[in-house]
Amino acid sequence: MHPVFAAAPAAAVAVAQSGVASQQAAVPLGIEMFVVVVSSVTGVLSARQHKLDFVGALWLAVLVGLGGGLLRDIILQVGDVYILNQPLALPTSLIAATITFVFPMIVERQDRIIDILDIFAVGLYSAVGADKAMVYGFEPTVCVMMGFFTAVGGGLLRDICLAKTPSIFKRGNFYAIAAIAGSTAYIFLVQGCSVNNIAALTFSTALTMFVRWLSLHYNIQSPTEVDLTRVVPRRHRTADVAGARREVTARSADALADRRERTLADIQERREQERRKEALSRLKRMRRKRGQRKLDV
Repeated sequence: MHPVFAAAPAAAVAVAQSGVASQQAAVPLGIEMFVVVVSSVTGVLSARQHKLDFVGALWLAVLVGLGGGLLRDIILQVGDVYILNQPLALPTSLIAATITFVFPMIVERQDRIIDILDIFAVGLYSAVGADKAMVYGFEPTVCVMMGFFTAVGGGLLRDICLAKTPSIFKRGNFYAIAAIAGSTAYIFLVQGCSVNNIAALTFSTALTMFVRWLSLHYNIQSPTEVDLTRVVPRRHRTADVAGARREVTARSADALADRRERTLADIQERREQERRKEALSRLKRMRRKRGQRKLDV
């Protein structure tokens, strides 16, 4: 292929990116870095729980803080990688991780606050991730998936590095489902209702936090199995129950006949043994009588 034609797609992508970058939801830089700090702190706390060293703590902090966005950008392949284009992201994550690792007492007893800030970060990440995919022209389902990856991808990579089953795949209160709800709400508001990006981002973040709070308050957990027999119409269930009862009755009759046959066989065998014992005892008595007669003679 001629070099001019080979360079054309790359140039087109670069032009497209320069146009779409200004259309993305403008999150204030302070909030952006605050969310990176919160996520990085949760990564360091996980590292301390698993007795990792300083390097391990930094690695988990970067994974949790920026891994979801990196995973999203790798999948989208649009050439705009957040961790590379935002010069403050990586240093902020590393500084927050270092301070937390050296002075853990700052956050050790703030579990409730950390949980609230963490789900706030999940809500914001889910909306921003969905927004980026939408701006680059991807389908709504892809946008929702990218919001999901951005929100929980860091925790997913953290659990994989710790050789654990990712927590988003295990039964528990809504976390991943809350992220999906937030990204879905964002795409619906922006594309379906033409709501302003910032307003939609605020609402979807609040919705993510509300769904998480709802599941914690009422202890609603993600299902691990589904029993469709509960949704079968009653008449079908009645027929099934009647059939099951007939089957149980037939099995009971067969079992009763089997038991009767075994009982009769046992009785017959015992009678045969008694007859043998009686014959042996008669034979012994006859032998004793014969022996007594010989002695008398």
